[in-house]
Amino acid sequence: MKGSTWVWMGLLIVMFAMGAPARAQHPWMNASLSPDQRADLVLKEMTLDEKIDLMHGQGMPGWKRPMPKTYLGNQGAGFILGIPRLGIPQVEMSDAAYGVRMSAQNGRYSTALPSNIASAASWDPEAACEYGALIGRELRAQGYNMTLGGGVNLTREPRNGRTFEYQGEDPLLAGTLVGNRIKCEQAQHVIGDIKHYAVNDQENGRDEVDVIISKRAMQESDLLAFHIGIGVGDPAAVMCSYNSINGDYACQNKYTLTDVLKRDWQFKGFVLSDWGGTHSTVKASAAGLDHEEPMDDFYGEKLKKAVEAGKVSTPELDDHVHRILRSIFLAGLFDYPTQKSVVDVEGGLAIARRLAEQSIVLLKNNSGLLPLDPATVHSIAVIGPHADTGMISGGGSAQVDPPGEPAHPWQSHVWFPTSPLKAVAAAAGGAKVEWDSGADPASAAALARQSDVALVFAYEWMSEGTDLPNLSLPENQDALIAQVAAANSRTIVVLETGTAVLMPWVDKVGGVLEAWYAGSKGADAVANVLFGKVNPSAKLPMTFPRSEADLPHPKLVKPPDGGEDAGNDLKPEDFKPTFSVHYDEGLKVGYKWYDAEKKPVLFPFGFGLSYTTFQYSGLKVTAGKEPTVSFMLKNAGDRAGAEVAQIYVALPAVAAEPPKRLAGWSKVQLKPGESREVTVVVNHRELSIYDEKTDGWKQLPGGYTFMVGGSSGDLALRQEVTLP
Repeated sequence: MKGSTWVWMGLLIVMFAMGAPARAQHPWMNASLSPDQRADLVLKEMTLDEKIDLMHGQGMPGWKRPMPKTYLGNQGAGFILGIPRLGIPQVEMSDAAYGVRMSAQNGRYSTALPSNIASAASWDPEAACEYGALIGRELRAQGYNMTLGGGVNLTREPRNGRTFEYQGEDPLLAGTLVGNRIKCEQAQHVIGDIKHYAVNDQENGRDEVDVIISKRAMQESDLLAFHIGIGVGDPAAVMCSYNSINGDYACQNKYTLTDVLKRDWQFKGFVLSDWGGTHSTVKASAAGLDHEEPMDDFYGEKLKKAVEAGKVSTPELDDHVHRILRSIFLAGLFDYPTQKSVVDVEGGLAIARRLAEQSIVLLKNNSGLLPLDPATVHSIAVIGPHADTGMISGGGSAQVDPPGEPAHPWQSHVWFPTSPLKAVAAAAGGAKVEWDSGADPASAAALARQSDVALVFAYEWMSEGTDLPNLSLPENQDALIAQVAAANSRTIVVLETGTAVLMPWVDKVGGVLEAWYAGSKGADAVANVLFGKVNPSAKLPMTFPRSEADLPHPKLVKPPDGGEDAGNDLKPEDFKPTFSVHYDEGLKVGYKWYDAEKKPVLFPFGFGLSYTTFQYSGLKVTAGKEPTVSFMLKNAGDRAGAEVAQIYVALPAVAAEPPKRLAGWSKVQLKPGESREVTVVVNHRELSIYDEKTDGWKQLPGGYTFMVGGSSGDLALRQEVTLP
């Protein structure tokens, strides 16, 4: 015991010699005080240099020029230096879109959850919460206390390379789900983040593009998703985006950062730049940027000189610092210090599988081909270039490293070791299961012809930093599917994609599953759906168009040099928008575009099949400031299942809105034959429009038509009510 005592005494001496905080000595350690009160107490004690230190990062491994203190970080995306004498902890940041990034190079492990677009397909706030909580736990286990996940840019452009990181095309769905993810992530005592604010809806020239969009269109689409997400999740941080908005870069845009975010929405947290997205000192500070990442190009010595010269006032500086301190207290970083621990691998894999099962959308099921019955299916062909070993994942800063593999170079095509072939074989009982890569379509077709069922695993890789050239499957996969389907009409296509794809073969196959990027246990989840262990309940969070000609912008708008991300080669002070994209479709985003333009689609927003059937009846709408929508939902089949019952509303014609908008939904679990009354209260926000003349929201008097059904394209119940 004496030896142990001396060891601990020695450690304490070393800690105090290093300036480790004597936590109990500070009045702001009183957890009964509010985050604002605690931040105020700290702020009074800070020097100018200490304030500046909180307002910029300390570099990132491999990012441009090194900084003297980069080595002190946790080898993540960036960090804010702690201030030991005040007990201010270091803020360690990691990318974590669908799992914690950079685990391989740091000798750690991360669970890969289904992609964010897959999570949105569940239409399940509780699942979104579970998603965020797991990432929050694994962040802390790896020594991080701030996430850089929480993407909620709307799918205006389905070829956007980061579509898989976001939550689909509707602001209510996207905002609700990202908010629940953030709320439960931040509950693990990590700073939550919502991004990329705002209208960062393409990757081509993302830091060179000026997005031209009306205030009303922005407020009712992209900004609304952020507003809802912030209201639900109360994130401690908002990350501003690379692009320019109506002439001003997003990280120095007074309208979006101060007028909307901080004034109208009363956001109390801090705004940090996307990496290298800061372009000025005085202008950015005045516009509302609180923190620069990952360097100190503008918020280091330049900021200090601007404060000393009176170009940035002390109250303005203190507001930035207060917001950062408040966020640290809000998320519990002072009260719950990060301590590295061992990740619950098996628990994480079970969650990943369960979330993937809830995210897989059944798009086609001819003549009840699915679920497959091992008692009647005796031979199965599994076809696809990697279907024997793995499933594709999304790239860029979202990339999660597969276990046991070294770190992959930027924009590598990374396959997770979750084998469709093995999962299908395990689920198929005694059936003969054989694999063909599809490299020779004739060989694949021959295997399909001699099999009872053919499963084709098709994929499309996506990544930050590049947009898709089109929505077609790459590498001649359409031709492969067509040839296999010609050989066996009982062909089922499993899509591993991060966005919508065109399907010229859809009428020739027996079934289609959209599995998205399915994560660490994707193959098991797919097999469980294919063989009926899980009844699919997911619905599309985005429209699948029939062709690119039907998109609001059939041709991708690119920078003048035709490059992608070319702005990254420029010095920050030289950054200027070199081209613009005009979102002249205005309010018509996603299904609203196809409705308004009367364009038929391949699969509508909200669509998804089940192995059972549901019947809707008895719609009753009770008028009021927040109308109540009630109806009966019955499971008319012989399997238990869940239905995402959706409510849409058409506003009065004078509102000049698209034909309908999502107003609410309820995911209902029903046993065979069971009926239940479903009631949804519609928020008055979903009945309002943004008025540019008054810079505010208003609800117009008149007739409102409420529609209920299983997708935006299947709304059997309708009732009009007059609202004041």
